[in-house]
Amino acid sequence: MAIRMPRIIKKSTTAKDVPKGHFVVYVGEEQKKRFVIPISFLSQPLFQDLLSKAEEEFGFDHPMGCLTIPCSEDVFIDLTSRLWN
Repeated sequence: MAIRMPRIIKKSTTAKDVPKGHFVVYVGEEQKKRFVIPISFLSQPLFQDLLSKAEEEFGFDHPMGCLTIPCSEDVFIDLTSRLWN
């Protein structure tokens, strides 16, 4: 049985390097890492819950100039890997 790994791009990219149908989020509590993820995640209840928690913590004024999610990188990868099923 094969394990399907998410295609999250975890490298330093510029706006022009973000593939069509994807967007950038910064993940982390202290040191932020940049991830490029599919827009389709926005319609997933698990991801919406994560966004609600980010809104509670940061509101709509994101200090990085981009969507910031205040959770550990491991939690984020675990959650997004479940969205690929």
